Amino acid sequence: MKLYTFTAETPTKALQKAQSACGKDALVVNTKMIRRKTFTSDGLYEVVVAVEDEKEVKDKEPTIDKNIKEKLENNIKVISKVDSLSIDEEPRATKEIKQLEESLESVNSRLLELQELFLQTQQNREIIVPPEFASVSQLLKRQGVDTADINEIVGESIKHMPVYMKNSPETVKRYFKVLLKKFIPIKKERKLTKQKIVMFVGPTGVGKTTTLAKLAARYSILEYNYKVGIITLDTYRIGAVEQLYQYAKMMKLPIEDAIGVEDFRTGLERFVNMDIILIDTVGNSQYDREKLKKLKEFISGTDLKIDINLVVSANSKLEDLKDIFESFNFLDLSSLIVTKIDETKYYGNVFSLIKKIKLPLAYFSVGQEVPDDIRVASSGFMIDCLFDGFKK
Repeated sequence: MKLYTFTAETPTKALQKAQSACGKDALVVNTKMIRRKTFTSDGLYEVVVAVEDEKEVKDKEPTIDKNIKEKLENNIKVISKVDSLSIDEEPRATKEIKQLEESLESVNSRLLELQELFLQTQQNREIIVPPEFASVSQLLKRQGVDTADINEIVGESIKHMPVYMKNSPETVKRYFKVLLKKFIPIKKERKLTKQKIVMFVGPTGVGKTTTLAKLAARYSILEYNYKVGIITLDTYRIGAVEQLYQYAKMMKLPIEDAIGVEDFRTGLERFVNMDIILIDTVGNSQYDREKLKKLKEFISGTDLKIDINLVVSANSKLEDLKDIFESFNFLDLSSLIVTKIDETKYYGNVFSLIKKIKLPLAYFSVGQEVPDDIRVASSGFMIDCLFDGFKK
């Protein structure tokens, strides 16, 4: 997109010059008065228009919707009205000039509104990226970051990055790393001061049971010396129940299984003296409303506060991750756990999900080994994976 400037003694004439040179589809970016009209000299007005290159027009074929066209037409009417103002007599001159300034201010306000509408229609298109940002922009695109997020991030950087930082590719990269960290909320792991109950929910196959076992070891043996109790609601899969019982036996932790809400309440009562209770759940398809409803019944069946952790896989598509979040969000989610970090090379989907839903990250599962392959979440680790890949 290129910018062109035209000047004339009236706003209308300046606009006519712009349309004559660039066509009626040129987008008016700004108009301003450079010199006031006096009794001895004409006024001077400047109109700035934006025109896309022929290649860009061919590739993108951008369109301006009806709303934008109407505002452009209204804008031209205002310019014409301003142009009709006359300063014939000395007593009227000051008043008319004031009217002219107020009208031009209104014009500029309308132009800003027009720009905003135009940008909204283009939000899912790629913006023109300066050369110094090209490598970062391409990296984010390859990583699968949502196009709208790339446009927002690069657009804000164009506006706010200090000029001196643009000279070095490494400095630009560091700037973007710092910027992207701000989009990732983190739920910090804190020492317990009272009993905590944590439930793990999510679709089938994301590793909820393995993640629970890793955290059970972390809380009871590796990092803390908490008394940990385990409850499993996943009684549908015999293999999963046996696996969790085996983990509990190895760590010498008590475990209960619950088929119904009454069993669940009984299990919680038995673990009243535990520091932390970890609850495994059956894997639910995000589209299986009946099973999700059943899960809600367990949560509503007690007055105790339960932290609900949504567990998702890093190798899922962004649209699937969004669907999963939307389906489980009615459970009043507390935080997010991302598994299978080691099973993909692309993390833009996870970044765009977190940026959109703003649910704080709690942990990363970075492998299958129990109890080792679990990490407390940090924004730095997430962004390092995005820019440099996962390093165990």
